[in-house]
Amino acid sequence: MTAPLLTASAVDAAAALLAGVLPPSPLQRSERLSAVTGAEVWLKREDLQPVRSYKLRGAFTLISGLSDEQRAKGVVAASAGNHAQGVAFAGQRLGVRSRIYLPRNTPRQKRDRVAALGGDMVEVIVTGEVYDDAARAAAEDAASTGAAVVPAFDALETMAGQGAVAVEILQQLGHAPDVVTVPVGGGGLLGGMATWMAEHAAATRLVGVEPELAASMAAALAAGTPVDLDEVSPFVDGAAVRRVGELTHAAVDATGSELTTVSEGAICVEMLDMYQTDGIIAEPAGALATTVLPDLDVVAGSTVVAVVSGGNNDVSRYAEIVERALVHEGRKHYFLVTFPQEPGALRRFLDEVLGPEDDITFFDYVKRNNRDTGTAVVGLELGDPGDLGPLLTRMDASPLPIETISPDSPLFRMLG
Repeated sequence: MTAPLLTASAVDAAAALLAGVLPPSPLQRSERLSAVTGAEVWLKREDLQPVRSYKLRGAFTLISGLSDEQRAKGVVAASAGNHAQGVAFAGQRLGVRSRIYLPRNTPRQKRDRVAALGGDMVEVIVTGEVYDDAARAAAEDAASTGAAVVPAFDALETMAGQGAVAVEILQQLGHAPDVVTVPVGGGGLLGGMATWMAEHAAATRLVGVEPELAASMAAALAAGTPVDLDEVSPFVDGAAVRRVGELTHAAVDATGSELTTVSEGAICVEMLDMYQTDGIIAEPAGALATTVLPDLDVVAGSTVVAVVSGGNNDVSRYAEIVERALVHEGRKHYFLVTFPQEPGALRRFLDEVLGPEDDITFFDYVKRNNRDTGTAVVGLELGDPGDLGPLLTRMDASPLPIETISPDSPLFRMLG
C-alpha cells in the first residue's frame, strides 16, 4: 500500500495555526559561516523555541487537530528528549492531558523539564531501559485507553507542523534562498519542508544532513522503503533513528531531496565553534545543518539558510565533545609507551620525544610487564595538527617502544 503524501496546503494550514501561538523563530545572519563559505549564511534559530527545539510545531499541530472526543481521552507519546517537551508544552497550552513515556536513561533534567512544561496536564512515566521500551509502553497505553498517539515524525500532521519552518524562512527573507540545509533524524522536518518548498521554492537546493553513523533516510531511499539500520551511534541523540517513517520516506522520496552525511567529530568541532564564536548552545543534532556548510560547495554570494534545530545539550557532555573535536582535528592522539623502570625515564620521554607545544593530557599504566619495564597509555594534545609528523619521527628515533593507538581500535574508543 502506498503511503499518503503530505500536501503543501496542509503545511500552509499548519503555519497559519502556529502563527497564532508561536512567534516566528529568529532568522539571524552568521558572520562566521558567511566568512567561511563566501555566501550569505542565515541561521533559522529553532533552538530558541519555548522548548528549545522545532519539535513542538508538529506536536501542537497534531493535538490541535484532534476531535473533542479524542481530546477527552488524552494523548500519549514516547520520547527521550525534545519531542516529549513539545508534547508537554502543546498539551498544557491546549488543555489536553498527556502521558509521556520516558526510558530510564533519560537525564533527570530532561524529566524535570517535561514535567515543568506540562504542569498538571502531563504525567511523566519512566519505564524500560531504552526508547524502544518506552515506545512499546506508550503503544500499549493507547491500545487500552483509546488515547491518541503523538508520533515524533511519522504523521502527516506532525510533518505539516514541522514543515512550517520553510514558510517562515521565505516570509522572513522576502525571497526564496538558494540553499537550505536541514538536519535529518526520522525525516519529519525534511519531509515537511521539502513538500512545501517543492511547490513554493522549487529552484532552492534543499539538503538533508544525517549523522554518518545514523543515516537511516539514505538507507531507506537506497532500499526503496524504510529499513532498520544494523547499528546506530547514539551520540547525535536527536537524530539517532534506526528506521525512518513510512510517511516521511514517501515525502522525501517524492520531492527528490538531496542527502549527505557528516561525521561525529566534525559535528563536535562545529558545536564548539557555535558556542565559542556565535554564543549558540546547540545539541549535536542542532549542529548538523551548519556542520556541512564548509564542504557543501555553495556559490559565493548566494543565500544559504541552515536550520539550527535544537539547543537541549547537557552541559556534562562538553568534555566528550571537546575530546572528539580534538581527535577530529588531528590534535589529540594516544600511544602505548613502554618505559624502563628506572629514574629519569619519563623525563627523557618529555625532553627527547615531545615537542615544545605538545601536552600530556592522559597518562596511565595499564600493565607492569615485569620488574624492568612498564607500559603506559599516553594521551597527547598537539599545538598544531602539523606537528604530528615530526613527533612520529622523534618517536621512531627513541629507544622506547612506542605504539600508536589507532582511532579504529576498541581501546581508543574507550579512551576517547
